[in-house]
Amino acid sequence: MLFAALAFSVMGPLVKAVAPHIPAGESVFARALGGLGLSYWMVKRAGVSPWGRDRRLLLLRGVFGTISLIAYFEALTKLPLADATAIMYTNPIWTAFLARRVQREPLSPRVLGASLASLVGVVLIARPSFLFGAGDVALPLVPVLLALLAAFGSAAAYVTVREVSKTDHPLVIVFWFTLVALPASVPGLAAAPVWPTAGEWLGLAGVAISVQVGQVFLTRSLELEPAGRATSVSYVQVVFAFLWGVLVFGEALRAEAVAGATLIVASALLVALTPPARSVLTPEARPSTNASASGD
Repeated sequence: MLFAALAFSVMGPLVKAVAPHIPAGESVFARALGGLGLSYWMVKRAGVSPWGRDRRLLLLRGVFGTISLIAYFEALTKLPLADATAIMYTNPIWTAFLARRVQREPLSPRVLGASLASLVGVVLIARPSFLFGAGDVALPLVPVLLALLAAFGSAAAYVTVREVSKTDHPLVIVFWFTLVALPASVPGLAAAPVWPTAGEWLGLAGVAISVQVGQVFLTRSLELEPAGRATSVSYVQVVFAFLWGVLVFGEALRAEAVAGATLIVASALLVALTPPARSVLTPEARPSTNASASGD
């Protein structure tokens, strides 16, 4: 899971690195195209039919994952890397609320408390001027909302995967995500197509490969360890994001952002480690993390 978090964390810097010239829609298309090819190869290698059984749920999972992916890539191009990643990691909170609404799972006081703490963390990162004053540096509202939309879309994908994993193989679920994401990304590509340079081609290829490698390690880790324990390790991706932001992009390490990220990670850990009877992250839902915090 540590290798998975590292692989997923590489995606963010690659998206930001090509962002000055390559629109987010084109990065989404590259991610979907590369992911579709790799996913199809993995499904065929496993000897599984890629078309699945419950195609309605597979399609719905793909839609939610695609919304999350597009929103996250847009947010990454306009927000500091660490801030976008930390806000994305509110998704376990939204997952718990959606599971309560859709699957009637209990919502414990711990989860409610974690939700409030996570909200405070987002506020500390975004620093809205109406709370902190006009003199403070606030993040732009629309990209922050996009990062929250990405987290919500990811949570919806988690809950959907919990259901579809009862009938379909995890590799088929991942394949369908890319199958939906590819045509959905075409309008964004067509709106402002840019021919990448050689370095940007490598960056776009790296986006697709890093996420696919992350999913391979993630799937293997969930075969070896209960989901709650395994996914708790994945939150180290926020730490990687801070490191990439500082070392690669020279982003300032704001005390408020660190405090906010700490609150979000602590809240997410609290939800992930909640006893199985009260959490959506139970062993029988192991494939759900294939929707993952990468924005898939």
